Order: sequence, then structure tokens, then C-alpha cells
Amino acid sequence: MRFSLLAVNALLAYTAMAEAEVDASNKVERPQFEEYKAKDAVFFEQFVPETASRWKASNAIKAGSDGEFSYVGKWEIEEPTVFPGFQGDKGLVVKSPAAHHAISALLDEPFDNKGKTLVLQYEVKLQESLECGGAYIKLLSENEDLHNKEFSNETPYQVMFGPDKCGSTNKVHFIIRRKNPITGEYEEKHLKNPAPARLNKSTNLYTLIIEENQDFEVRINGKVVRAGNLLDEGAFSPSINPPKEIDDPNDTKPEDWVDDVYIPDPKQATKPEDWDEDQPMKIPDPEATKPADWDEDAPEYIPDPDAEVPEDWDEEEDGEFVAPEIPNPECELHGCGPWKAPLVPNPKYKGKWSQPQVPNPDYIGAWSPKKIPNPDYFEDATPSDLEPIGGLGFEVWTMQKNILFDNIYLGHSIEEAEAIGNFTFIPKLAIEQKQENAKIKEVKTEKKQKIYESMLDHFREDPVDFVTELYKVFMINVNADPISFLREQPVIFIGCVLAFLTASALGMGLLSVVVFLLKSLFASPPTKEQKEKKEALDKKIQEFSAKSSSTATETAPTKRSKTAE
Repeated sequence: MRFSLLAVNALLAYTAMAEAEVDASNKVERPQFEEYKAKDAVFFEQFVPETASRWKASNAIKAGSDGEFSYVGKWEIEEPTVFPGFQGDKGLVVKSPAAHHAISALLDEPFDNKGKTLVLQYEVKLQESLECGGAYIKLLSENEDLHNKEFSNETPYQVMFGPDKCGSTNKVHFIIRRKNPITGEYEEKHLKNPAPARLNKSTNLYTLIIEENQDFEVRINGKVVRAGNLLDEGAFSPSINPPKEIDDPNDTKPEDWVDDVYIPDPKQATKPEDWDEDQPMKIPDPEATKPADWDEDAPEYIPDPDAEVPEDWDEEEDGEFVAPEIPNPECELHGCGPWKAPLVPNPKYKGKWSQPQVPNPDYIGAWSPKKIPNPDYFEDATPSDLEPIGGLGFEVWTMQKNILFDNIYLGHSIEEAEAIGNFTFIPKLAIEQKQENAKIKEVKTEKKQKIYESMLDHFREDPVDFVTELYKVFMINVNADPISFLREQPVIFIGCVLAFLTASALGMGLLSVVVFLLKSLFASPPTKEQKEKKEALDKKIQEFSAKSSSTATETAPTKRSKTAE
């Protein structure tokens, strides 16, 4: 990144500059997107130009308990902006926050799952996470309205599957919609114990498998997170099949039915004479004595001696200033104020009297109405045989935008769905995770920006950082355009040069001292010959010094007498 002279001005103005953040995606190799050719798919969508045009945003009016709402949420087909995977890999993206969205695509032919395995799989990428909103997909029922009316929440569907999060609710929906052949009404059968959705910003792969033997699986990123059988009792709410028997609505409990387990003891119908209800639960400890150093005359709280009258205090309006009270420091060493004995449990306490309970000899048991055959009973032995499916749609409300959907598969082959995941999801996720790890590393090592009021403040608080930042900006501008730097900022240029020369001189001086100390520390001991030479030299120096002192002593009086004359 090239800095202009504004960088110097900003430094002197005074803001310490942090290094520019580099997009993590630029540091990770991203291969070019390659289209997958599905072999066994009723519907497969990678949002390439040839197929993306089949998706139609809805202009319907959504009816709800709070009134009517339009599906104003916008959709775009674009590449992800957060930890993108393959280059050129696009998806269907929710673009409007806090809005209702609806979009659908029709199948070329109705999807018939009778006697077959259903596999629904798609990718979800929550680029801004998900605080409140849905990211589920619907398999729409084939009928005339599907082709003639706008897609909305009223559009019938066969299966709803995918993430939903709001507040404490976080689940992956699996709802199967079945018709009661007796009443003619449709019921939504919800999986009772749904798996939690993945709320990270990476791509996550959601897979639903419904087999012809009624077994089902919910997978996330290839891992089975929920499994069971559609006919298992308690797996769905309400159950796929209604109960064979129900409580008789006309049955009533007999008047003489006794279902009280306990009754008041008839032998203890009155309160005993010695029962004192007025005794308190606790009483002062009769054995407690006041400590010898307890000062009852000393107050527990005293006016704060350090309190001052506020400058804006007006006695005429605010009244006389009263210092706030603080705990008396003398009470830390001993007790203050009136002494009271601590409370202890009262041995005479019994509380409010109530008649004791005893087992009821006439108890029959808990009453329940008798069972009768369920007039609305039916057996749906093959709920996997869904009604014909004519399309797919996303009909959601979300507070967060930039939810991306991709690689939508609908078919009968588990192997095909797994092959799609291995070709698209697995390598894509690896690219995203590399980017995320690189971003985490950048955040951990990134220098925090600090703002200073002046150049002097920066130098005083952190001289090393000051010199480092100044050096960075100086070198960047010198390398970029030294002539302009010298012409437009001569004082700064010369000051930086002098500062660097001074620092270099100090550095060389310190280096010389270090070298000298190291030589002294690691020098080898003198040899015998060197010691003899040193001793001879020291002896000559001592003789010369003694002779010089003697000569000075003889000539000094002559000089003094001559001066005296």
C-alpha cells in the first residue's frame, strides 16, 4: 500500500497509524468454480446462467396475525463476500434485513416419491450470522394454484426443512405435511427433537433423507445428527398416525369416587393445649454476653471528614450542605452502637398448628375416563409417499441479510447427494476455513491503533513506538517520492534525517561499549612472559614518578623565595 504525504501529516496531527488490514481472502488460493454435472437429479441448482433464471421472486401479500405484509425482501445471485470459496461460484442471496422474502422455482415435471427414497440437500452460508430469522426450504405441492398464483406462506407444501433461529430457539426444522383422510384436513408433523443449526459464517451442508421403509436422517455437513422412523411413537408432534383409542368425552367421574390419597387424622382433630403458636422462630441467645471492648456510645456511621461542598452548591436553593455518612473506622476494631444478642433457634417454636394427615382407607386411585375407539383414527403406513411436488421455495423472514443458498439437490439418490457434497462442499469449506484461520491470525497479531493529542505526547508515552512509526512513514514516502517529500515537508525531512543519524551514532556507541565489555569478559589470561613485562613496566613507572616528585620538592623553595623577594 502506498502512503501519500497525508500519512506524515496524519502522524504529526496526531494519530498513530496502524498497518492496513489485508483481506484474508487474498492470502488464500481460490480455485476457479467448476460446474458439477448431476447424473441422477430431479432438480439441481448451482445458480449458473443457464438455470438461475427459473427462480421467481414473489410479489404476494402475506397474511398474518399482525396484519398483511408484502414480500419486499430483495434477492440477488452473486458470489459470497465473507470467506468466499471458489472464484466465480455464485449463490442465491437474501439482500434485505428485517424483511419478508419469498422466491420459488418450478420443476420441469412433478416429483413423485411413492415407493422411493427422497433426498433433499442444500448449502446455507450465514455471512452475517443469524440472530433472528429462517433459512429453510419448502417442497411445494403440485397443484393448479402453484402455477397461477404468487408463492406465499399460504402455498401448500409437502416438506419444510432447514435452519431457524430466533432468541433461544435454534433448530433445524423437519416438518412433513400430511392429510387426514377422514377429516380432509392437513396437519404439520414437526420433528420433536430437532438438531441445532450451525450459526457460523462458513458454508454448511444440510441433508434430509426419507427412505421408502420410513426411516429418516438429518445430516449436517455429512454427519448424521438426527435419525429415526417416521412411524416411531413420539418422534413427531403430532404423531404421524393418531391414537387408536381416545378418552371417552362423555365419561364422568362417579360422585362416590374417592381419589384423595390422604385425609386429616380424625384422632387429632383439635390443637393440643400446650401448643403455643405465638412462640417466635428465633430468640436472642440467652448465653451471649456483650464483648468487653464494645462501645455503645460510638456511632456506627459518621459524617465523611473528607467531603467537600460542591462548587455549584447553592444553600438558598439546595439548603445546608450535609456531608454523606461513612462507616465509623473505629468500629472496625470493636463493635459500636447498641449491643444486641445474636438470634438462635427457639426450642419452644412449633409454628401454626394444622391437623396431621393420615392415609385414606377409602382411597380407590386416580380416576381417568374410559377409552373408546378413536372415530378419527386412520393408519398412514407409508408417510414417505408424499403427494406430488411441483417446485421448491424459500419463504422466510430474517433480521440478517446476506444469507446465501447454493447447490440445491432434489432426487432419489443418496450416493448422488454425497458425490455433490464431496465435489462442491468439502473443498469449498476447506478454502473458507483457511481464510478464517488467516483472519484470526491477523486479528491476534494486528497492532491496536492508539490516538495521541500531539507528537510530544506520543514520544513521552511510547518513544520506541514513536520512532518506529516515524521511521515507517519516512521510509514509505522517501521510497515513493523523495523529491516531493523534501520539497513539501523540508522541516520534517531534515528532522527525520537528524533523528536517524543521532540514533545511529548512539547505536554505534552502545555497540562499541558492548564489544569492549565482551572482549574484557572473554579475554584469555596473560602468559608468564606477559606478566613479567607488565611488572617491569610498572616498576619503571614507579621509579619515574618517585624521581619526578623529588625534583619538584627541591625546586619549589627557590621559586617561593624568589617570588618573595
